[in-house]
Amino acid sequence: MVNIDKHISHWRDGAEEDLEVANQLITSGKVRHGLFFLHLALEKMLKAHVCRHTKDIAPRLHNLVRLAALSGIPFENEQIAFLAEMNPYNLEGRYPEMWEEPPSQEQTKKIQQVTTEMFKWLMTQL
Repeated sequence: MVNIDKHISHWRDGAEEDLEVANQLITSGKVRHGLFFLHLALEKMLKAHVCRHTKDIAPRLHNLVRLAALSGIPFENEQIAFLAEMNPYNLEGRYPEMWEEPPSQEQTKKIQQVTTEMFKWLMTQL
């Protein structure tokens, strides 16, 4: 039998650590890697919600919009749009042929801020 609470804790705890790592990477100028970890933090938080909602193991998906749809959370359109904007940072961190010019420092700070706000909101939903 699957211990769903254990899975939820695993995803939530990993998400918190990944958000911290993302912030450290961005602060040190490693923007591409920082954005990858911002994506990963959101992905893991969404997987915690999927486990909670479905009472099952989270699927091996990386698409934030698809995970949001499985989470049982009523997202606003703006939140879904932001998750869609974050999806490419998962790929850019993994595949060199996907690398584009990283966002400016100002754009990165905005992404970091919105991610942190969404992350905090997702924590209140658990």
